[in-house]
Amino acid sequence: MSRPSLLVLAWSPLRSDARVLRQVRLFADRYDVTTVGYGPAPDGVVRHLRIPDEVVAWHKDRRALLTRRYQAAYDTAPVTRWARAALRGTEWDVVLANDVETVPLAVGLRPRGGVHADLHEYAPRQNEESWRWRWFVAPYQRWLVRTWVTRAESVTTVGHALAREYTREFGLAPEVVVNAAPYADRAPTPVGSPLRLAHSGVARRNRSLELMLDAIRAVTRPVTLDLYLVPNDPAYLAELRARAADLPQVRFHDPVPPERLGDALAAADVGVFLLPPLTFNYRYALPNKFFDFVQARLAVVVGPSPEMADLVRRHDLGVVTEDFTAASLAAAIDGLTEEQVARHKAASHAVAREYAAERQVLGWDRAVGTLARRAGSDPPDATAP
Repeated sequence: MSRPSLLVLAWSPLRSDARVLRQVRLFADRYDVTTVGYGPAPDGVVRHLRIPDEVVAWHKDRRALLTRRYQAAYDTAPVTRWARAALRGTEWDVVLANDVETVPLAVGLRPRGGVHADLHEYAPRQNEESWRWRWFVAPYQRWLVRTWVTRAESVTTVGHALAREYTREFGLAPEVVVNAAPYADRAPTPVGSPLRLAHSGVARRNRSLELMLDAIRAVTRPVTLDLYLVPNDPAYLAELRARAADLPQVRFHDPVPPERLGDALAAADVGVFLLPPLTFNYRYALPNKFFDFVQARLAVVVGPSPEMADLVRRHDLGVVTEDFTAASLAAAIDGLTEEQVARHKAASHAVAREYAAERQVLGWDRAVGTLARRAGSDPPDATAP
């Protein structure tokens, strides 16, 4: 029996999109995987349709958005036109659509088994800190979910709070697949002196990364802070570097590919992430970096973000700050003893298999496998570690 055909759609640079790379890694050995997205092909696919860089995913007809002609806005978007032309005449057993923007295209392809939608954010409130976004884009995002995502045969998302909100507002029943990193076979390292802190992620202004720098300036113990930042906003990253000019203990590194990030983080003792709840998605964030810290066998210091704080407290992974201020973060860092850090690193080691991608992605495997069988194929199941 031939392998089922699986089309993976994502309007992102695929080789740096950790969640999409996990999907490809999960399915490449058992499905004929074709990807559509930006940048070079991920490893393991049989075909990649590369969206030209000049075809910008977020470009829409403003007049159509303002007059709420949402189907016209979607149909005339440059990325929609390009993808439809590139995929014209193709047939698929299953389409895995990442984020709400790809779902109408996926449904329109009419795959034999159906569409699985993986929602990386709570789309209707993604950039709600901007009034322009709330007025002009949020209604369009709600239309996408209400009109098209509800037509997908199955849905996953990244956290329980987001799943509950999709259920409350749209009647969806998403399964949760957290942004877990692949399992790394490593042991916790001895606690360093000075205490070694690390943070990885995107340099985006609304992430408020300057709070970490202000906290380092306020701590009273010897520490270092290594930052592995993707320059999404080069001007903001330059501001952060200037703000840290008097902090020799802060080191800025070039971005590290996902497959090497764990080794870089493992040289530290504590992973740090403080994310003020500017939006619904930020309030309930459960991001890649949290699980990267676990696989690196680090202690974790986070703000009182409910999803992250719950896991930290449940498994004794580290410390939750009192609030989202630099002073609170500095107090948490100053309050850590060497014995506590060692205990928290050991706790990360204890749950590393449970919160590894190999186990968490089985939600995708069940959903896509169900659709493949509906299409007449029966791929072997993935196995947990």
